[in-house]
Amino acid sequence: MTRLSVETLAADAVEPITSAGHAQLGIAVLAGIAVIVLLITRFKLHAFLALTIGSLALGAFAGAPLDKVIASFSAGLGATVASVGVLIALGAILGRMLADSGGADQIVDTILAKASGRSLPWAMVLIASVIGLPLFFEVGVVLLIPVVLMVAKRGNYSLMRIGIPALAGLSVMHGLVPPHPGPLVAIDAVGANLGVTLALGVLVAVPTVVIAGPVFSRVAARWVDVPAPDRMLPQRPSEDLDKRPSFGATLATILLPVVLMLSKALVDIVVDDPAHTVQRVFDVVGSPLIALLTAVLVGIFTLGRPAGFSKERISGLVEKGLAPIAGILLIVGAGGGFKQTLIDSGVGQMVLEISEDWSIPALLLAWLIAVVIRLATGSATVATVSAAGLVAPLAADMSTTHTALLVLAIGAGSLFFSHVNDAGFWLVKEYFGLSVGQNIKTWSVMETIISVVAGGLVLLLSLVI
Repeated sequence: MTRLSVETLAADAVEPITSAGHAQLGIAVLAGIAVIVLLITRFKLHAFLALTIGSLALGAFAGAPLDKVIASFSAGLGATVASVGVLIALGAILGRMLADSGGADQIVDTILAKASGRSLPWAMVLIASVIGLPLFFEVGVVLLIPVVLMVAKRGNYSLMRIGIPALAGLSVMHGLVPPHPGPLVAIDAVGANLGVTLALGVLVAVPTVVIAGPVFSRVAARWVDVPAPDRMLPQRPSEDLDKRPSFGATLATILLPVVLMLSKALVDIVVDDPAHTVQRVFDVVGSPLIALLTAVLVGIFTLGRPAGFSKERISGLVEKGLAPIAGILLIVGAGGGFKQTLIDSGVGQMVLEISEDWSIPALLLAWLIAVVIRLATGSATVATVSAAGLVAPLAADMSTTHTALLVLAIGAGSLFFSHVNDAGFWLVKEYFGLSVGQNIKTWSVMETIISVVAGGLVLLLSLVI
């Protein structure tokens, strides 16, 4: 992946901005994270503001001059937004076109028409995984919940038997597979190859989603046997459309950026000559920016036009897709600022030295750090960007595949045990009409299974590749 190096933008921060020892740096990290957790959970402050204040607190506790802390934070924020901001925006536009054109509904209806009975949980996993590629988790939940409720209601199925596989598919895509914001930020932070990370992410995602989805849904349905609530059957996006895009065209549009990025990774392995014309071409068309931009432009003709949308309405879709991501961009950017403050304070080097002294495998350490921050803040994105900043120095001497696995270890840890401080927890609870206890026994356990299984698979892969 061609990326904008944070160090390039923060040339004046090559030397640590403080000479604090390990003990003071350790206290500074704990204090900074504690400030973020307290502001998010206790005072309900937006994560962007919490990360900004937490970064300043980290620098203050580390004894760094405030002007240098501000410079580090600003450089990290700018570099992160520059490297992943456009990709998040393009993904949001593609997701909005997919939803509003009825393309997502077309995929859902086509697959469900060929599935019934025992195959329905597997169909829901397939639907959620495909639709979850270009969509943010919350958007995917809102889009798929009507389908889950209707299938459970009309077929008299257990809500958990249908809902858990769909949620598992969305969650796994969100945590492990780029171009979702979390994996993109981690890729940028540790300098991983996007194509290799994408390929290994899919490899880890498939068995993970099978275990956490269809397999666990059998247990979840016994633990919590509830019907689909009538009050939460909302209108589907395409119910007011006269026509919608075909299944083939929609699927091809969704998979286009993935195919282009994987093709680049394959060409890099087979050709392995940066001066070769074929590799140079695929370096361009397989870059995340061009791959997603191509998918958006293709989507105008394969999604918007078949749905009967005018040029004005398509333009409006782009605007609607961009509006909701302002908060996400700011959180991701502030996370990058926090990460850079960690690095420039010398915390990353401290983590590297501790991992060597304690003989903790780097991948396990990355997973554990992400787990702790996830449990504390409730945000998978905050956990990912913070953990990536802490463990970034560990990637310095890693191979390409192990650097990609480091990203996946962070992503797996960021999904661990969603509970009451996670917005997703309440979103699922309200849509499914569950009590807090029921939601913990289903949604929270499912998230934990995803985290543990994916983390275990990452460690196993590290032994063989």
